[in-house]
Amino acid sequence: MGWFGRLAAMVCAMLWLVPTAAFAEDGYDLWLRYRPLAPASAAAVRDHATAIVLPERPSSTIRAAADELERGIAGLTGTRPLAGAPRAGAILLGTPTTVPAIGALRLDLSKIGGEGYLIRTATVNGAPVTVIAANRDIGVLYGAFAWLARIQRGEAIDRIDIASAPKIGLRVLNHWDNLDGSVERGYAGQSIWDWWKLPAWTDPRYTDYARANASVGINGTVLNNVNAKADSLTAPYIAKAAAVADVLRPYGIRVYLSARFTAPIEIGGLPTADPRDPAVRAWWAAKADEIYRAIPDFGGFLVKANSEGQPGPQDYHRTHADGANMLAAAVAPHGGIVMWRAFVYSEHDSEDRAKQAYSEFKPLDGRFAANVLLQVKNGPIDFQPREPFHPLFGAMPRTPLMLEVQITKEYLGQATHLVYLGALFEEVLKTDTMAEGPGSTVARVVDGSLDGHRLTGIAGVANIGSDRDWSGSTFNQADWYAFGRLAWDPEASARAIAGDWARMTFAPDPALVGPVVETMMASRQAVVDYMTPLGLAHMMGTGHHYGPAPWVSDLARPEWNPAYYHRADKDGIGFDRTASGSDAIAQYAPPVARRFGSLKSVGDDYLLWFHHLPWRHRMADGTTLWDTLVRRYDGGVAAVARMRAGWQALEGRVDAERFRKTAAFLAIQQAEAGWWRDACIAYFQSVNRLPLPAGSAPPAHDLDYYKALSFPYAPGH
Repeated sequence: MGWFGRLAAMVCAMLWLVPTAAFAEDGYDLWLRYRPLAPASAAAVRDHATAIVLPERPSSTIRAAADELERGIAGLTGTRPLAGAPRAGAILLGTPTTVPAIGALRLDLSKIGGEGYLIRTATVNGAPVTVIAANRDIGVLYGAFAWLARIQRGEAIDRIDIASAPKIGLRVLNHWDNLDGSVERGYAGQSIWDWWKLPAWTDPRYTDYARANASVGINGTVLNNVNAKADSLTAPYIAKAAAVADVLRPYGIRVYLSARFTAPIEIGGLPTADPRDPAVRAWWAAKADEIYRAIPDFGGFLVKANSEGQPGPQDYHRTHADGANMLAAAVAPHGGIVMWRAFVYSEHDSEDRAKQAYSEFKPLDGRFAANVLLQVKNGPIDFQPREPFHPLFGAMPRTPLMLEVQITKEYLGQATHLVYLGALFEEVLKTDTMAEGPGSTVARVVDGSLDGHRLTGIAGVANIGSDRDWSGSTFNQADWYAFGRLAWDPEASARAIAGDWARMTFAPDPALVGPVVETMMASRQAVVDYMTPLGLAHMMGTGHHYGPAPWVSDLARPEWNPAYYHRADKDGIGFDRTASGSDAIAQYAPPVARRFGSLKSVGDDYLLWFHHLPWRHRMADGTTLWDTLVRRYDGGVAAVARMRAGWQALEGRVDAERFRKTAAFLAIQQAEAGWWRDACIAYFQSVNRLPLPAGSAPPAHDLDYYKALSFPYAPGH
């Protein structure tokens, strides 16, 4: 062996001697870190993980579950479980039909469906064992992740008896990823899908992506942007999608594709894309057959049509139902579905933008095919820091509605602001539409229980990219995690989910978890207050949506102008959506409409969303609207300062790398919260000429300074 060989061998030997803890945390492992437990805790886990008992011929999904258990147990305890027959402390992994010892226990699995799981301490041949059982293999995988999560959270695993099943059928990530590797509204690097190297090379990262999603029960992924390219449906790209599907399949994740409505023209050579044209319908049927030959468990299509310049059925004087049903007929023979987005508005429609989707889709209730889900954003505008719930929820009882939320923070500080979106997701899910009386929550609309729908779904616009930590920051990971948990159980608590995430992501240390959870739960209100307080909306910079620009009023499309939404003038501010204005309140159930329409009951959160009020309007506490607005801005900035100080107090309890990055991002957030506050106040003062309330500092610069700021290379645009 030459000197180079001896040196390489010595370096390798030294690396083996370096303890795992010596390697810096870079966030790649997400909430699946499996770091070593304290000796006593590790010993207790080893006692309950002596062996893993599998079916005689394990499927790829059962193998994935066993691999995860082995990985987790080894990381947590330093030892690997054995394989073989049941023995004391063994884990039995499978279904009653594939593992005889599980079948002999005659467990009641009737209430957990096809994806649910049961984890129970049992006795087999006189030996105590842990059973992770389900009706189908995917439930076993979910159960394996749940068992490991309990250990990571510091919870007991002896005498365990848990049954869990998802309440929503389709739990899907929407990737707004483009074929050139860019990501629309992506703030965590390039797309994780390397279309250039696929299908020959499938990055190992795809498996870790699948593991993370399966750990929170996400079971579908749309690979490409809703602003789709027809190329995604050509044979080469179908083969690439099939390669990704092969990696994701063992983890219960079905692949979907966004379909461009004019694909029959662009890649099919047809003169039209009219959904009632027989040749067009035949083309889509043949295309579906082609896709299913390559991807037998292909989920179906997501479609953005007649929205923001995208083509659609209205180009041919057809309805959204005509377009959706044509595609639904193409995938129906294969068991596929169509997710048709209700995000539509037009610059040629003078109606309040908040009303346009309802006006288009409400008349179509009951006219969609049985395998169509109407995908509706949480609010009627566009993923704002706070919006009232979309009026379509509860208004289309004969149509399954699929909630769409945005996990990526297009309007909430993008990569660097700490804003826990679990609180936002919970807020909309628990909102009562009153459509069929009290208890008609958005969650009950989405899970199908309100109107008896069996086809149910929820979608989240992914925040995942090629950054080593997946989502651009440690705390952005919590939004991905919270989406999965709330998709599984839309009645779950955002606070409890935040606690679980913190224990798994950092450590089950109450002195750490408590402050982290408090910061997370306060963060969403903070961003609302320093960006869009009292029901204001869409005051972000043009195009890139980075930073404040309430003064913009000269864009070609009126509804792209921030001034369209706040309507500030010398006399007042806010959008009148009452009966005296656009009457958007009439799209809600009467009790909700009365609440939103009355100044006595609308509340501060949606005050200026539904009402245009004088600057000197008296609030409930006696202060003027202007003074309250300024103090909300002040409060938002102060809240971020408290968040930053709270994080700083945790130094030493969090690994240095993630601590430094979060501290740096909080410094950015504090500076940008001040920028938001100052720029908005400077603009509104230029309109109303009113003094600031006592104790409020003037903006750091004049209005011209803020107007002159330019960000031509902002990410995600």
